[in-house]
Amino acid sequence: MDIRRLYTMQRQLDERIETERGLKGENLVERKLLALLVEVGELANETRCFKFWSSKPPASFETILEEYVDGLHFILSLGLDLQLAERIEWPNVEESKPLVAQFFTVFQAIHLFGQSLTFETYEALLRSYAALGHALQFTPEQIERAYIAKNEVNHERQTQHY
Repeated sequence: MDIRRLYTMQRQLDERIETERGLKGENLVERKLLALLVEVGELANETRCFKFWSSKPPASFETILEEYVDGLHFILSLGLDLQLAERIEWPNVEESKPLVAQFFTVFQAIHLFGQSLTFETYEALLRSYAALGHALQFTPEQIERAYIAKNEVNHERQTQHY
């Protein structure tokens, strides 16, 4: 995965949103952290991995992947805001926890990052999110392609004053 390309694309989207919405110079970190928590919750909801009371199957692979990259948009954006993006690579993950446990790890990593906005906590967040992608059986190539496609959708939404 070419994470540098994704950071560049995210920077362009962020700059567009901040300019068009009159947010230049505002600290958006807390709002982005909350948005990330919401997106990860939406992702968990689509997987239905915790819904032991229901026999309804998970959403389609494509829907779950799209929800996953929605969260990735905010992770990349936070890395850019805090100038942490230049030193980071996409983690090579070969193992992950069972899905419910991996979601807990991601939520905890978001919380810890929110408490201490450091390179180390950002790296742990990205690593836990990559492990979640692994648990969902996404390849880095699938994630990259889905991110690029969703980034285009996000630009189109801005054009349409979403």
